[in-house]
Amino acid sequence: MPARYHLRFQLHPGPDTAEHAAELAAFCREAGIDEAVLLLGAEELYAGHPFGTAEDRLYDTAATAAKILGDAGLGISLNPWVTAGHADRGRTDRLGFAPVVGPDGTVAASQASFACPRWRAWIAAHYARYADLGFRVLWLEDDFRYHNHAPLPWGGGFEPLMLERFARLAGEEVTREQLVAAITAPGEPHPWRALLQRVWRTAQLEAAAEVAAAVAERSGGRTQLGLMSSEPGVHSVEGRDWRALFEALGIDRQVSHRPHFARYGDAPGRELSFSVWMLELQRALRPRHVRSEPEIENWPHTAWSKSDTQTWSELVAAQLAGSHAMFLNVHPMQSGRAQRFPRVADMLRRSRPALDWLAERQPGEPHTHGVGLAVRQGAAAQVRTTRGGDLAELAVDPGPAADFLLRYGVPVTAEDAPVRVLFGQLAWAFDDDELRRMLAGGLLLDGTAAHILTQRGFAELIGATVAELAGREEPSASGPYALEQVVRPSDEGRGAFLSVNVQPALARLLPATDAEVWTEILTPDRQTWGAGRYVFTNELGGRVGVLAATAVELLPFDDDGQRLVHAMVRYLEGETPTLPLVTGGPHLIPHLTRTDDGWSLAVANGSADPARPRVVLPGGWDSTVSTLLAPLAEPVAALATVDGPTLELGQDLPHRGWLVVDWH
Repeated sequence: MPARYHLRFQLHPGPDTAEHAAELAAFCREAGIDEAVLLLGAEELYAGHPFGTAEDRLYDTAATAAKILGDAGLGISLNPWVTAGHADRGRTDRLGFAPVVGPDGTVAASQASFACPRWRAWIAAHYARYADLGFRVLWLEDDFRYHNHAPLPWGGGFEPLMLERFARLAGEEVTREQLVAAITAPGEPHPWRALLQRVWRTAQLEAAAEVAAAVAERSGGRTQLGLMSSEPGVHSVEGRDWRALFEALGIDRQVSHRPHFARYGDAPGRELSFSVWMLELQRALRPRHVRSEPEIENWPHTAWSKSDTQTWSELVAAQLAGSHAMFLNVHPMQSGRAQRFPRVADMLRRSRPALDWLAERQPGEPHTHGVGLAVRQGAAAQVRTTRGGDLAELAVDPGPAADFLLRYGVPVTAEDAPVRVLFGQLAWAFDDDELRRMLAGGLLLDGTAAHILTQRGFAELIGATVAELAGREEPSASGPYALEQVVRPSDEGRGAFLSVNVQPALARLLPATDAEVWTEILTPDRQTWGAGRYVFTNELGGRVGVLAATAVELLPFDDDGQRLVHAMVRYLEGETPTLPLVTGGPHLIPHLTRTDDGWSLAVANGSADPARPRVVLPGGWDSTVSTLLAPLAEPVAALATVDGPTLELGQDLPHRGWLVVDWH
């Protein structure tokens, strides 16, 4: 089955609607679009929650366009621009909605609270009105959330109606100031944090169910709902229950997901690691029956904001993730005339060969393999803050660990795996039994996670105690940390130096006598400060690797760092290593899947320079087929050679190109 393109495009209400809809239909045919997603009243055309004659014009526009596009043989969906509201930007409320209120007391001028009954009645009726026009999906925009409602700091959820709900649940009256202080206080999480998340979650689920019921009744069950989402870490702060939310939206019927996974504008190629792990993580969070239609972001313009090469590479990442469709946001939001942008159609036509090739060889959801990421939707309920007063400090996800591994050529998965990685505050999110199971396999820890596990009584199983997390600006009797020196006898880089100079804190590791120290932390005058990295086999038979670093995203990437990471992954795999590890250039980002008859490894070049990837597979290669996917080009056979466990590409892999290796 070929890849599916779903194109989001805004039509302007007015006398030219039919003409512009016909033009859009012609553009879709030229560009190979399967479904048109109408966007109404967005950005520059958004004057606030529509009502009266303004809402009538939007409905008439949608009805006219739906008929023309449907008669042209296109699938059709609708994306009303707002739910609660994205941002004020000078707009004011005109419908008497209870405004959203931020943690500092800032009151929004045009954005509504999930607890407002007037808004909930409006949004249910607004969506239901469109439900009889034959749309496949009515999309809920990503402002169906609590965070990111400018100009509020962090977001909302602290309005009087929400505080009333909280008081009923808590059994006492609580001020906004008291609540914010309690839920963000350093130390063990205050019980109010979980209670507030329950209040927020319940209000959101109620609104979702009301919209779903109204749409189902009006459409006779023919139209489904779809949800755009943001990054999982901030949704965790909101207490989001992904399964419950999709169930509320679906009411036992099909529902679609539009996961955010791509940067809005031009970004370095190494950011493809973000796309890979975001798609993988959200695949693990949503129920299996939910369709995934990732949005290829682009704002506010096409070629001037994001290159065609970057768009293509993100399309490939989405297709590798087993997406049901590509949700294309590639036109200027305010354009109104599809045919004015023939370059977009050309880009989409040139993108299709690689996407169709991938889609036809992977008809279902992929089964990924690699180092297992720590996935826990409720992690924010367990986070320990350090500053207090800032809800953003509660947002945690496996992103730093995933980027660290992927950019060093180590594949990752959100599924269970023999080797797992647990970095940062996520170490609070798992109970003791779960941690013991991780520690009985292979487990990679950073300094923060090691410190937390020491506090939780697992020092003997990680092979060290962590005396302290030493902050960068804190005075130390040992002097300031600066360098990390390789002391591992078997390493070809023995004596090499790496930098820890900009780490905000380091764990002062005190390894057990039978732990094997691989690096040492040094002061600027090369005095030993502590252990930098070590490995250890515990009494459960598990293998542990620990880094003193607490912010791996701030460690400089280099060849010595890659050698250490690869060696540590191999140690954690034990006597029967299986993972293919990639070298041959900076930021060669892997995606590994099981196939019906073997394995498939896709490697993206996240560097601006061409690269020649080398892949080491411990068990050796059998019946390999290598394919080169160059940006906006037809797939071609790749010139790859195999020498024992090493496969090497004999030609350049271009910037943001993908090498796909299949073997049995």
